[in-house]
Amino acid sequence: MQFLAHVRLSRRGDWDTHELEEHLRQVARRTAQACVVFAPPEWGNLAGLWHDLGKYQAAFQTYIRSVSGFDAHIETAPGKVKHAIAGAIHAADTHGAYGRLLAYLIAGHHAGLPDWHPDEAVGAALSQQIKDERSTLADAISGGAPTEILDPGIRLPRPPISETSEVHFWLRMLFSSLVDADYLDTERFMDDARTSQRGDYADIGVLRDAYDRYMTETFAIADTPVKMLRAEIRDGCLARADEAQGLFSLSVPTGGGKTLASLGFALHHAARHGLKRVIYVIPYTSIIEQTADIFRRVFAGIEPAPVIEHHSNLDIDNETPKSRLAAENWDAPVVVTTNVQFFESLYAAKPSRCRKLHNIAESVVILDEAQLLPPEHLQPILDGLRQLIAPRYRVSVVLSTATQPELSKTRTRFGERPLVGLGDARELAPDPGRLNRELERVAVSLPQSAEDRREWCDIADELGHHRQVLCIVNRRDDAETLWRMLAPDAIHLSARMCGAHRAEVIAAIRQRLKDDQPVRVVSTQLVEAGVDLDFPVVYRAMAGLDSIAQAAGRCNREGRLPGKGGRVIVFNPPKPSPSGLLLKAEQAAQLVLAGSPGEPLSPANYAQYFDLFYSNVNSHDMEGVMNLLTGNAARGEIQFRTAAQKFHLIPDEGQQSVFVRWGDGVDLIGRLKAEGPHRELMRRLQRHAVTLYDYQWKKLLGSSDLEQHEDFLIQKSDVLYHPRLGLLPAVPDYEPSSLVV
Repeated sequence: MQFLAHVRLSRRGDWDTHELEEHLRQVARRTAQACVVFAPPEWGNLAGLWHDLGKYQAAFQTYIRSVSGFDAHIETAPGKVKHAIAGAIHAADTHGAYGRLLAYLIAGHHAGLPDWHPDEAVGAALSQQIKDERSTLADAISGGAPTEILDPGIRLPRPPISETSEVHFWLRMLFSSLVDADYLDTERFMDDARTSQRGDYADIGVLRDAYDRYMTETFAIADTPVKMLRAEIRDGCLARADEAQGLFSLSVPTGGGKTLASLGFALHHAARHGLKRVIYVIPYTSIIEQTADIFRRVFAGIEPAPVIEHHSNLDIDNETPKSRLAAENWDAPVVVTTNVQFFESLYAAKPSRCRKLHNIAESVVILDEAQLLPPEHLQPILDGLRQLIAPRYRVSVVLSTATQPELSKTRTRFGERPLVGLGDARELAPDPGRLNRELERVAVSLPQSAEDRREWCDIADELGHHRQVLCIVNRRDDAETLWRMLAPDAIHLSARMCGAHRAEVIAAIRQRLKDDQPVRVVSTQLVEAGVDLDFPVVYRAMAGLDSIAQAAGRCNREGRLPGKGGRVIVFNPPKPSPSGLLLKAEQAAQLVLAGSPGEPLSPANYAQYFDLFYSNVNSHDMEGVMNLLTGNAARGEIQFRTAAQKFHLIPDEGQQSVFVRWGDGVDLIGRLKAEGPHRELMRRLQRHAVTLYDYQWKKLLGSSDLEQHEDFLIQKSDVLYHPRLGLLPAVPDYEPSSLVV
């Protein structure tokens, strides 16, 4: 009997078949290759050989012959025959405790890593499946599973980890290797044209040389003090690139050229140590396209393009054949992504989210604006980083920011598990204290007290008296309110605007500044991380000290005004920030600034601020994720799915992306409806997405302003997207958590 893994309708009009044993052996080979850095190949081999063992069931073979070109891998297919659990049961039966660990990967390679015990997450627990689904293995064996597949003579060696608390992370990396191998081999059969588009990227050494040429040609002349300091910082970073792998910091004031300096270190460090990629992690989706564009200029002319962007808000929940093939696996040498995508993937359970993880191994990870890591999730974040910089994964991490957070030390609070720090980082910048003094370009004025509040109309009046001014506020509603009070030529920037729209507006702002034209801008904090603007005057609504420092970095950025010629005016808006982290940050900044008569933006103040801010956070693992993953790991009992469901850097309050009909968005939405999701299209649609809260998009959907196409929300009403303000929900913005007392 011919055993099939997949079938497809060929271009000739007949059926092509994918032999099951060939698929199992190819996935075994690919998995072993993918995990070789951090796991013995035997683990990958067995995971691959047994992942589809259940397809030897007669019921599955009957089923696959009855479907018309449908990818039978999809878990939600009508009449689906359970098959993943058969290999998991076989692993647990034949390899004891190690086999039970392998069972998580095999059982979850379609539906996602399971919980061991029933818990909050949807889906059957692994312990129950192993007990209740034994007939699937018996049917696979009786159906004709070959002896050489069932017993390939492979013994599982001890996992290369030192503590049971590391098991969950190691298994997820191994799971990533299996899932990607399965996806790639399936793609090779189902869509060989798409397979041909993958890989063949330039070597890291080629990218390093392109970087060196670009910097020489573009920044050959350092004719201002700021440019000379940037060159010194870059040279300092490159001088440390030969150092051993591990944890680094890059502490440079805003405007010091951290983006290109850190990229240079990463490329030279990667080439020196034989690493495969650079992963640049950014806090906001709003600036990801700008950073990626900078990198594309550096590598212009290299084909295929070595830079990919991967946002966090376009992952597809309900898998389809096309969405499986479109899922991103970070196979490019330069990846630009977000904090949400990076860290939530480290704790994810879904195959599509985990697929990329094994490609983090052998890389340099740059955490841009590291101070913006959410403190209520610091415990799992630091644990993930600590594991990545362990020698087995061959990852170097760079904490890049003007305001270094206190992540090195361990914090202990009574009744709670300690927050274990990362340990000391090696500093890349030459003499950060001196750089901070020499890059002081602004004078900061502060409100008299926390009670000294200003009305928006007064702020609008003051802004109107400045020829070139930027005002940064804390909320999108505040930005709209203030913008409507200004003259018609004022510019608005917020996350209500899609990325392509923001990029166009930011380019226009830069041009007006370059041409010395009048320009008044009201923006949310999206301009504070990585957006290179240079205003003589900046207003900032009271916020955390790190946010104030970032705002100051948009003032006199190039040092064109002598000394501290830039002016930064901090004011208290009509109302304080909503309850939650914004308010805690604001209060911590007020306390530090009230007790510090000297320079507000001094490194000593940053250290005091972060100590105070972190100590005021109720928990550094607010959802108890680490206990779910490590509490019973010694017994092999891990709650993968519930932990993934709970771990969200942005509170999971029903936020969802809406594709908007701005610019090219009209054509791209049309293609999505006609073609379905695929990698190239989804990458382009990232720039035409706006995130709304649950209560906002549901109201718009109910009023027919939005339409739903498969898993996607799409703008329907032409009037919904304002040409200056972006997407206008019918109800105001607020974080639902701010209403909880």
